[in-house]
Amino acid sequence: MPSLTDVSLPLAFLSSVSCTFHSCFLSPSSHIDIGALGGTPNIPYHNPSATVTTLQEFTALELAVTEIILDNACCNDESFLVMDFGCFRSVRRIVVGNISCFCVDEVKLIGLKELESVVIGENSFTKEKSGWGEDPNRHFYLKNCPKLKELRITGIRSFSDYSVCEIENVDALEVIEMGELGKDSWNFLYCSVFELKSV
Repeated sequence: MPSLTDVSLPLAFLSSVSCTFHSCFLSPSSHIDIGALGGTPNIPYHNPSATVTTLQEFTALELAVTEIILDNACCNDESFLVMDFGCFRSVRRIVVGNISCFCVDEVKLIGLKELESVVIGENSFTKEKSGWGEDPNRHFYLKNCPKLKELRITGIRSFSDYSVCEIENVDALEVIEMGELGKDSWNFLYCSVFELKSV
């Protein structure tokens, strides 16, 4: 590919053991259909509905926002350790895409009086993208959200190395869904503290 000058494959081939290129020097009449790679699970697709595609966009969100949708492969900065939604007092819906928030050690959804729905994709909030772990410093808190109806972690391996999961005072909650039926999902697999409380 003598004319190729720029390739961007963020988080591509995460679980690959080896990578081999054949016939890299193509004739001018040859072409590669990059679009055909779109279905490859290790190349995250962009979510066109996303309101956040970078950590900078997350930190710049208006406090009165009512919906937060994080793109796939978003907010994986090593400096991003605590994700606290507490300042978004009007938020009703929070969606986190796939393969996002790797380095976040603590998630706080506390005191959100308008929150109705939380949906999190696969391989998010974990450093163990192909398995599970047990990290005593990784915690998930969902508390004092009186209108919350659903918590869905829709895929495998999200929170697979978190040690604490506390869900408290969410009396309108109708649905808790974690993982995928028929698969080893590993959500909170070695969680040493799992609490579901109502006061």
